[in-house]
Amino acid sequence: MSEKMSGMSNTAYLALANGRIFEGRFFGAEPTEKNVGEIVFNTGMTGYLETLTDPSYFGQIVLQTFPLIGNYGIISPDFESSSVKVSAYIVKSWCEEPSNFRSEGNLDTFFKAKNITGLYGIDTREVTRIIRENGTMNAKIICESDKNNINFDEIKNYKISNAVQSMSCEEIKEYKCENAKYRIVVVDFGAKESIKQKLLKRGCDVWVVPYNTAEEQIKNINPDGIVLSDGPGDPADNDNAEVINNLKEIIKLNIPIFGICLGHQLLALAHGFKTEKLKYGHRGANQPVKSLADGKVYITSQNHGYTVMPESIDGNKASILYVNVNDKTCEGIEYKDKLIFSSQFHPELCESPCDTGFLYDRFIENMQKVRK
Repeated sequence: MSEKMSGMSNTAYLALANGRIFEGRFFGAEPTEKNVGEIVFNTGMTGYLETLTDPSYFGQIVLQTFPLIGNYGIISPDFESSSVKVSAYIVKSWCEEPSNFRSEGNLDTFFKAKNITGLYGIDTREVTRIIRENGTMNAKIICESDKNNINFDEIKNYKISNAVQSMSCEEIKEYKCENAKYRIVVVDFGAKESIKQKLLKRGCDVWVVPYNTAEEQIKNINPDGIVLSDGPGDPADNDNAEVINNLKEIIKLNIPIFGICLGHQLLALAHGFKTEKLKYGHRGANQPVKSLADGKVYITSQNHGYTVMPESIDGNKASILYVNVNDKTCEGIEYKDKLIFSSQFHPELCESPCDTGFLYDRFIENMQKVRK
């Protein structure tokens, strides 16, 4: 990387809540007070564009464990939302001259236009080890002039708030496909663009509705199925009358439901189950998940820091479909006597393996059962 492009004078620091400080250099926008958040790591070798624009990363500083990021540039059709959602972005190195026929520019120019701060040149392996050993913690990116005035209490006390409310759409939006066979409502808790695209490709007209849309409004759309989307934050923060009680009423409509990631967790809460925070979460495109029905293992894409507690699942109401091979956490639930199931992993991400796209097909099969 050239001295001119790398900004050799752009010294910046990563301050962790545990007191550790790492010196690096910033690219994109200059660090500001907004560059504070929960620091998490993503193990994906590709898919950085999807990561940057994934609403589930709201309030988080994302560190990439793969050492070189940005080599295929900026490709806006691959975005998962209309804007960058991360609080800041950390890499070992960024590529100043991407090589891809679809590329629209490099990360530095893109970050400056979007007012996003990137940090590079730090020991990303060491930071990842700290998170793995101590658990997810807060952090802040500091410019050189503020190094001696770091407020660690401010960093420790940072809390992601109003995550779903901030990432959900504000009004109902309708998307049509040719020769539609089904009508789907996607409840938007922070939905990725690819959920809508996967449904449209399967012959579904899609209504994307805000997170707090009432059961009566959804009923008036007359959907064949309902998708509860992924999204950011602690699922238990939504365990209130507006969200969970609303979900309880939606479930009573007896319409097939498919929950994804946060949607999976909220479905569990609506049935009286519990969630808990993982030590450092699952974020990347290489998480092995085992099907308990046939023993098959799928390589999945995931982005979550919370999980449904298996011991809280009432066996009279539901059963576990999938478990994580690494830590045995719950990765999917099927609800008894209902056409409702959910997955903790993402079957629709553009950068993910195609192994688990069959979950959308299962959802469509459930809708076909109702029509028969």
